[in-house]
Amino acid sequence: MKTRPRLLSPAALTVGAVSFTVFAWASAFVSIRSAGAAYSPGALALGRLLTASLVLVALLLIRREGLPPRGAWRGIVVSGLVWFCGYTVALNWGERLVDAGTAALLVNTGPILMALLAARLLGEALPPRLMAGMGVSFVGAVVVGLSMSSGGDGSTSVLGVVLCLLAAVAYATGVVAQKPALSFGSPLQITAYSCLTGAVACLPFAGQLVAELPGAPLSATLNMAYLGVVPTALAFITWSYALARMPAAKLGSTTYAVPAVVVLLSWVFLGEVPAWLTLAGGVLCLAGVAVSRTRARSRERVAA
Repeated sequence: MKTRPRLLSPAALTVGAVSFTVFAWASAFVSIRSAGAAYSPGALALGRLLTASLVLVALLLIRREGLPPRGAWRGIVVSGLVWFCGYTVALNWGERLVDAGTAALLVNTGPILMALLAARLLGEALPPRLMAGMGVSFVGAVVVGLSMSSGGDGSTSVLGVVLCLLAAVAYATGVVAQKPALSFGSPLQITAYSCLTGAVACLPFAGQLVAELPGAPLSATLNMAYLGVVPTALAFITWSYALARMPAAKLGSTTYAVPAVVVLLSWVFLGEVPAWLTLAGGVLCLAGVAVSRTRARSRERVAA
């Protein structure tokens, strides 16, 4: 009996998963900016995670996947509290104070932190130029902060930058915590139970969500539902799928494309164009990423 050939290779599936995640997460910055005008940061986070949890639990039931093994729970809990809850609330709050493109540029300093944490905690390779790249990206984040603070209300602008940087730290920490858990459970299991953990942690905002839901415009509520279904439920599954097959630092580098996509989407849908100094800071952030990746490419060429 002949076996049917696979339509897509594992490498192609991984590339597809990464590509979907990048575009879904880029669209999230725009949706957060839109929905955040009607919902407070905690309420938006809870609504997003509750929507995602419904989708993920339904997928668990359809695929008949039960509880993940005991070894996965440490990573699930840390990822759920720090990434799904902490990152989401911090980013929602930060995007009330800075535009979507700036928020994406700041959050995408996270992959450099991710590489450092992965080297320290997971034993992944730490290229020598990574520290230099991190320094350049830090200067870029400072430039972004100065450009925002010079635009008027300096305190709120600086607060927005700080919140987005905190979101970057939470993002990096959550990914590194999630990586070992994927050796015990499936991407769907790890994503679903991390999301449920984050939703439980956001329950203190339930009163705000109930109070704000009736008065919110339909577009804001639809954006909140979109955030739960696509950038959270589906994109976190595809991210976990790729993370189980790639080093955390290498996968993190793929999200450097997010800011460019966000700036384009925010310009098209929100009419937001960052100031030139903000763009210059963003270029420095991405230049630091390029510096941190140069060594790895050089080694690949030498090996070849």
